[in-house]
Amino acid sequence: MALALVIGASRGIGLELVRQYLADGWRVIATARSKEDVAMLAEMGAEAHKLDVTNLEAVAGMGWKLDGEELDVAILNAGVYGPRSDGFPMQADFDSVMHINVLSAMRLLPIIAPLVCAGRGKLAVMSSRMGSLSERQGSTGSLYRASKAALNSVLVDTAHQFGPQGATCVALHPGWVRTDMGGAGAALAVEESVRGLRKVLAELPASEQAVYRDYDGSPIGW
Repeated sequence: MALALVIGASRGIGLELVRQYLADGWRVIATARSKEDVAMLAEMGAEAHKLDVTNLEAVAGMGWKLDGEELDVAILNAGVYGPRSDGFPMQADFDSVMHINVLSAMRLLPIIAPLVCAGRGKLAVMSSRMGSLSERQGSTGSLYRASKAALNSVLVDTAHQFGPQGATCVALHPGWVRTDMGGAGAALAVEESVRGLRKVLAELPASEQAVYRDYDGSPIGW
């Protein structure tokens, strides 16, 4: 049975990833911050774990909880947008966004990557086209942009270390999706975005170098 790990699965894209993988007969391990969301995921059929990605001990504990698993797909979905206003950033906002979007990846990816290597699988982070340096066309959401560019950098480093061992690393752009983050006016339903993301992961050829892909499979420049 194929095995997927979804970090940050309580709502939106993460929750829909769990739904779709379960519906296709996959075994799914999923995490959420609250006991209520963990219970919801368990009721759906996932193997659910409580995880706050800002908690160092909880992150370290995922290592032994996942010990011995061989992952076909691992997706680090946990993330926040941060303040909607641009300009002079407050330190609390900067610390929160960078801790959740970047530091958690620096801590979690080295734990997850060996399990992906064991399964010769795909290791994905939920990035954004807004994190691209070469395709950037605006400056709104500058703190979010900076965090996603940094997340991409962490993924590239992860690929240098674990790509030769069997992990194919990919930064994913889910599109503009109707979630709490994307808003009601976004272009894509979450179901459509996740179908695309799963197709990208399924069809992505093995690679020792990190790649950057839109939900429709088109490449994005770093």
